[in-house]
Amino acid sequence: MIKKNSFVLLFLLVLASCAGTQSTTTESSAAVKAEAAVSPAKTHIDAVRQQFAPDKRVALFDVEANGNVLRGETNMPEAKADLVKRLQAAGVSFVDSVQVLPEASLEGKHQAIVTISVANLRSQPKHSAELATQATMGTPLKVWKKKDGWYLVQTPDQYLSWVDYGGVALMDQTAFNSWQQGKKLIYTKTYGFAYAKADKAATTVSDMVYGDVLVQKNKTKDFYEVSFPDGRTGFISAAEAIDYKEWVASRKPTEENLVASSKEMLGMPYLWGGTSVKGMDCSGFTKTIFFMNGLVLPRDASQQVHIGELVDTKSGWDNMRPGDLLFFGSPAKDGKPERVVHVGMWIGGNQEFIHSAGRVRINSMNPSAANHDAFELGRFLRAKRVSPEATLVDLREKSLYE
Repeated sequence: MIKKNSFVLLFLLVLASCAGTQSTTTESSAAVKAEAAVSPAKTHIDAVRQQFAPDKRVALFDVEANGNVLRGETNMPEAKADLVKRLQAAGVSFVDSVQVLPEASLEGKHQAIVTISVANLRSQPKHSAELATQATMGTPLKVWKKKDGWYLVQTPDQYLSWVDYGGVALMDQTAFNSWQQGKKLIYTKTYGFAYAKADKAATTVSDMVYGDVLVQKNKTKDFYEVSFPDGRTGFISAAEAIDYKEWVASRKPTEENLVASSKEMLGMPYLWGGTSVKGMDCSGFTKTIFFMNGLVLPRDASQQVHIGELVDTKSGWDNMRPGDLLFFGSPAKDGKPERVVHVGMWIGGNQEFIHSAGRVRINSMNPSAANHDAFELGRFLRAKRVSPEATLVDLREKSLYE
């Protein structure tokens, strides 16, 4: 009886094992078939993404194929149109469920203006998310969609990130055009305030930083009366602001001016994601230097490295000029791509450069200098000279605020 029961038990175990194997084989076969089903569309999706959105920081093409259903979203209708054309030409059947932004729920309010001195823009729609970048008051933003109290926006340097409702005023095209047509002032003091009355003893309406842009309403001897993008009014010292057009016309990104602007920020704290005088990371610092001289650079060091002309540093630093950008990181090696993780600006003198590392500071590439930075010298990659033509926007040619 025991032997018979053992035989039956063994037989059942073998059956279970075979059933499990068959089940696993069936599931594996199904997975292979499913993958095969999406592969034709996936190949075309990847090709379109590479063409239109190789850098997801500045272009949105979040599209996937689930079977024959295309799902996701993009802010580039031309990318979706190209994908559809490719699939049709290849005879790939599909169901189109790709949303082209901006969302209809925005009700035509596809523009926004930053309403606070510095708006923090994050990588995800939550305050605990990484700080991606910043935008100063008056900066125009494109608005793509909303999630809870957050908006997915795109800055003038094309950076995509999320801003909470408290930092922006949403506008339809009519309201946006009206704001842009207003007579603008730009705040030019490093830090200050707007007041409720034409009196520095009055209560404050907002803090202010260099680069904030407002609409001028009236002017007295000592104060400008200004309008904020969200409808508030206030007063700022006439000595701390200038007519925007006058400011733009006076921008001359010479070697001397770039260096002078950089030194105005010495000692300011490092802030990951910062691009303002409230705190700045390395690329936020170089971006601010060039903005103060009328030029808009890409956001990150790994983007800035692709603009301008290469400076020959193979034989030393003799070819370097003040204003040249220095890039640091790790070179391509063992199949791994190059990583650009830091940027600074050459200022001359004893082979010196200025950068935001802990705080805005000046260091030297000269090993015999007291302020030599051996770490940065050890990871130096290359230097670039950036002409106005190589930047994203030359504010003297194309205004962002008018």
